[in-house]
Formats: sequence, C-alpha cells, structure tokens
Amino acid sequence: MNILLIEDDQRISDFVVKGLEENDFHVTLATSGEQAREMINETQWDIILMDIMLPGIDGIQLTQLIRYKKIYTPILVLSALSDSTDKIAALDSGADDYLSKPFHFNELISRINALTRRTKFNYQDKEKVYRCGTLVLNPDNHSVSQNNKNIDLSPREYKLLLFLLENKNKAVSRTLILNAVWGINYENNTNVVDVYISYLRNKIDETDMKIIHTIKGTGYMIQD
Repeated sequence: MNILLIEDDQRISDFVVKGLEENDFHVTLATSGEQAREMINETQWDIILMDIMLPGIDGIQLTQLIRYKKIYTPILVLSALSDSTDKIAALDSGADDYLSKPFHFNELISRINALTRRTKFNYQDKEKVYRCGTLVLNPDNHSVSQNNKNIDLSPREYKLLLFLLENKNKAVSRTLILNAVWGINYENNTNVVDVYISYLRNKIDETDMKIIHTIKGTGYMIQD
C-alpha cells in the first residue's frame, strides 16, 4: 500500500514513517502543502495522511483542492486541533476521517485499514452504475447526472447519495448514515444529516418526482 504522509513536524513524521514501515506500508513524506500538491498530481496513492497546520497551503485548502480536481483518494487528517468545529471543517472539506494527536499507533493502523477497505468495497466490489429514475451515479468516474444533465455535488453530498443508492428502497437511520458517510461519531442531536439531505434534494429532486423520502421515526429512503 502506497501512503502519502503530509507533515511538517519532523519529530512526528519520523515516528509515523517508522511505525508504518514496520507494518509493511510504503510511505512517502511531503513537508508542505505545495510539495504534496505536486506529488498528488503526479502519483496515485492508496491513502493520504494529512496534518492541517501546514506551511503555505494548509490541510483544509489542500483537501478542497484535491476534491475539486475529482481525486477521491481517502484522506485521513492527523491533527493536534481536537475541537469539534475543526473536525467538522476538515470532514466537510472532503476528508474521510479525523484522528486527533496524540494518538495510539494501533488506532492509526486500524483507521487506515478501515478507510482503504471501505473505499475498495464502495468503488470496486459494487455494481458499476446506480440508477433511480432518471438519476444516474457512476462510481468509476464519480459522475452524477439526471435527465442527461451533469449534477455537481460536494464530496460529502456524493458520499451521501451513493450510500442512499446502495440501499435503494430501504429505510436507513440517521445514525447509520452518520457512521457510513461521515465515519465518526457525531453527537446524537446533530442535524448534519438533515442539512445534507436538504442539499441533495435541492439538486436532484424534481418538482414532479421526489426520490428522497423521509421515513418518520427512522430516517430516509431513496426510492424510484
């Protein structure tokens, strides 16, 4: 597995690189956002480990740039910023998971394995094209269209739509959606799922044909 580590603190990078290589991972280090940007443009990585506080382009900006370029390599943020607002900002910019420093190395390994396993499951082992009415999602190129018109979705909106389509005609709870799409445990009273469902509805639900249905007391379901 090829891992790109983006970290400017040599003490931390030495620790992470040594530990990962001892676990048979191949690791390449970038010490700035600009250097990482060039490496990401030139090489396909299995996963990206990224600090937020980087010289030049910070981790949030770099994540947004990566997703803007339609690069969907899993991104695991490793940051000393542990406030929930920092985590939400990173995840909403397109990161897949967030691990606060300091962390137990075994947890880092588990997070890496979980992210790469989830990505393989979502984009390789499933059917290639998902459809619901005139809505079409193609995981091969991360494209979404409706009535033959392309629809631009944020990384989080795309993941939410993909999860709903994977479970088409099944009611899925908000908790299940949170765990599958955001990958972390949010507070139970968060309304982030409802907010993103609203975003999706504004982009894909036509006035004469609603495909995202609210299931009272449960959650949501996408249905022809």
